[in-house]
Amino acid sequence: MNQERAGSDIELENGDVAVRVSSRGAAVVAATFQNIPFLVPAGGLDGTFANFPMVPFGNRVNGNAMSFAGRDYAFQPNTAEPLYRHGDGWLGLWQIEDRSPAHAQFAFSRRADRISPYAYLARQEVRLAGDALVLTLSVENRGEAALPFGLGQHPFFVRTPETRMTIAADRYWSERPDHLPDVLGPVPGYFDFRSERLLPQRWMNNAFEGWNGRAAITWPELGIQAALQADGALDRFMLYMPADRSDFFCLEPMSHLPNGHHLPELGGLIPLSPGEILSGKVTIELSALPVQPEGR
Repeated sequence: MNQERAGSDIELENGDVAVRVSSRGAAVVAATFQNIPFLVPAGGLDGTFANFPMVPFGNRVNGNAMSFAGRDYAFQPNTAEPLYRHGDGWLGLWQIEDRSPAHAQFAFSRRADRISPYAYLARQEVRLAGDALVLTLSVENRGEAALPFGLGQHPFFVRTPETRMTIAADRYWSERPDHLPDVLGPVPGYFDFRSERLLPQRWMNNAFEGWNGRAAITWPELGIQAALQADGALDRFMLYMPADRSDFFCLEPMSHLPNGHHLPELGGLIPLSPGEILSGKVTIELSALPVQPEGR
């Protein structure tokens, strides 16, 4: 295992894409295409994460408690918020297992404790392929009993006044006051991105289902665009747009719904027996916007 300095950043570059990755949280802290940022550092506890992995599941658990296979389990808050949030990987220091000029692989392990009953080994690979950023995350149950696991990526995309998005979903969850999913229903018109449209100027923190794993983002002012593709395990997503920030938005591919522990069919969480592994991959491919002929 590569014993680079704990907390050190790794610079990766390939083609027109360059990223900087931290061993803290295995988080991307900077990402550019043709020297133009497409992810913005706005997440994590100190606001320096431009993307972080969510493992052994994402988002929150109602009441910091769950029941599974006839046993009750409890969580403790892991941030200043009252609910345990986004798993543990984003808060931990990952070991660098392998690296090259265009890729780095990190590993993170933890034992069950009073904060969380999950024991696991997670790996996050950050790879540049052509003009694409590829994020591959896996988790192996290292505990003594089966538990429901999930995965997700939490990118903070740059937002400009003219940013447009295309993404299709069949169903939408309204939001409870504690930020957990409330009621499942059809996608409202103002959140319907089946055709390219501007991002709405409103608070948004909602889960979507019935997704084919594809999305497109265009930044006309920057002259660039992104095509996002998530693999089959990541068939749900969250959209997060805070009311007090207009410089970013989050499109979070996930394998499950927030609070899946309390939803039918575990909201997409996958029970893993000891030694079983769940994985998911997200590809963000960048390109220049086509030049429009003059006069149009």
